[in-house]
Amino acid sequence: MSPYLAAEDLSMFGHDPWWLVVIKAVFCFAFLMVTVLFSIVWERKVVAWMQLRIGPNRHGPWGMLQSLADGVKLMLKEDLVVKRADKVVYVLAPIVAAIPAFMAIAVIPFGPSGNEISIFGHRTAMQLTDLPIAMLYILAVASVGIYGIVLAGWSSGSTYPLLGGLRSCAQMISYEIAMGAAFASVFLYSGSMSTSKIVEQQHDRWFILLLPVSFIIYIVTMVGETNRAPFDMPESEGDLVGGFNTEYSSIKFAMFMLAEYVNMVTVSAVSATLFLGGWRAPWPISTFWAGANHGWWPLLWFVVKVQLLLFFFIWLRGTLPRVRYDQLMKLGWKVLIPVSVVWLMLVATVRALRNENYGFGDIALPVAGGVLTLLVLSFVVDMFRERAKEAEAPAEEPAFDSMAGGFPVPPLPGQELPPVPRRRPRRGGERELIVSGGPDTVSDGISDGKEASDG
Repeated sequence: MSPYLAAEDLSMFGHDPWWLVVIKAVFCFAFLMVTVLFSIVWERKVVAWMQLRIGPNRHGPWGMLQSLADGVKLMLKEDLVVKRADKVVYVLAPIVAAIPAFMAIAVIPFGPSGNEISIFGHRTAMQLTDLPIAMLYILAVASVGIYGIVLAGWSSGSTYPLLGGLRSCAQMISYEIAMGAAFASVFLYSGSMSTSKIVEQQHDRWFILLLPVSFIIYIVTMVGETNRAPFDMPESEGDLVGGFNTEYSSIKFAMFMLAEYVNMVTVSAVSATLFLGGWRAPWPISTFWAGANHGWWPLLWFVVKVQLLLFFFIWLRGTLPRVRYDQLMKLGWKVLIPVSVVWLMLVATVRALRNENYGFGDIALPVAGGVLTLLVLSFVVDMFRERAKEAEAPAEEPAFDSMAGGFPVPPLPGQELPPVPRRRPRRGGERELIVSGGPDTVSDGISDGKEASDG
């Protein structure tokens, strides 16, 4: 039967007693908080190792309590509210940014959807709940979180936070479109938007092997969604002094930082669920160990995958410099969105042909021919475009004036500074005005210094 015709069977959810639901909710909250505390220390340790530094080593064994000490320090700082701020929105903005970051973990499966584990004698699934449209719920919750950042920038009553909020809004809109297209490819292959069903469809092959382009697109978009380097435009210290959270301090500032790291954990969990088999054991282990995907062991495989993706965030921050804002928007609108849409159409075509019982060879040859034709056409268009540019007569550019704006400015690429005039001593005590680098700089094979000594 086609996966598109299969009915969603989520009857194992919604029957837990209230106390078990509370335990699961507390576990999800504790998992996020502990992972965030560990990730902060891990990030500082890894970046210090990359930069040949020691890193945190004072609080706790090997500095492992450094993030906890930072949190206590932020809470004990003076909490200021600027005079020009819209106080109600100013106070609510960190809450709006932090709460949605915790909500998405509710539909992430930590283990099989069946009654696999026993908690105080009650058999239950290792997941708080699941929905037929769980992935749409995650997208909706992620979209709400951006309101906290935008409102924080607007309500502060300052220019730099406002610019940071506007940057963040434009960045989120740009990258969520490509993220949604990457999700749609997974929906086509799994036949479901339920997170537990998506993991079940990866029992024989992970979607990273079937949908590598979707995985790469999602990896790039999740870095942009979390405002992490090299896409940390909303809080770039070099030009915005800190961005949308410039006017915040104490616990409100800590909530913004908490929301950023919780979002990192959430998008890493979503990536592991959609493309890396979720809670399933890696290939070598699952082949020779039948119990690897039963009991409490799936929780271990899931945590390992999430930590590897968090290391990827840290690796990017310690490796790549921050990009310019125009490069960020160009990547989102001109690269990721077209590539994701074309890839989605390709995946939909393949799935439709597979549902019509076409063989792999019958599908691969036309698809490869279409991709090759598209590449050849793009190459020909680029070639004719370059020839047209070469045929155009180069327009005469005005001479570069470094004092046009009333103060000296550096030249742009392709521009040259005018020669700098200076005076050269002559015989008899007079000085002659010459141009540096001109033909009269050296006269009769005698340098300026020689002439000065002779004079």
